[in-house]
Amino acid sequence: MIRPRESVVYPLPLIRRAMPQDLAAIVAIEKASFPDPWGMPVFLEALSFYPTTYFVAECEGMVAGFVVAGLEDTGENVYGHLCNLGVAPQYRRRGIAKLLVSRVEHQCALELATGVQLEVRVSNTGAQRFYQKMGYRPVFGIDQYYANGEDALVMMKWFRF
Repeated sequence: MIRPRESVVYPLPLIRRAMPQDLAAIVAIEKASFPDPWGMPVFLEALSFYPTTYFVAECEGMVAGFVVAGLEDTGENVYGHLCNLGVAPQYRRRGIAKLLVSRVEHQCALELATGVQLEVRVSNTGAQRFYQKMGYRPVFGIDQYYANGEDALVMMKWFRF
């Protein structure tokens, strides 16, 4: 007899604005997630510059993930710039990254952004697929964008034209 696969149902995380007391957990998630992690000073500076577009996902009273975005005004358009996204290893594959990206997109739209852009490593095809499923499209590449010399792919999601 073949048994159906059991699916685990996780409670939805609380998505809220980041606060200074979240930064130690955010830095720990960053270090577990990236080969060239941002340090505490960068996260603190981002919190002071982008308080309305900096969110955490809280699960079981713990910071499970974060997203940092900013708003940039080109003179013709305002657009969001998704700067950093991370989910703690033990909370991955639960839809937390999707909730965080959706929340920051919503905030950018409320602040009259016409879309959101981001950079992703050319080698990170998993992240590229994730963003494509969320409506982002490749726009152009940037040579040697990352500290180790790896190229970046710039992706964009437009809200309106």
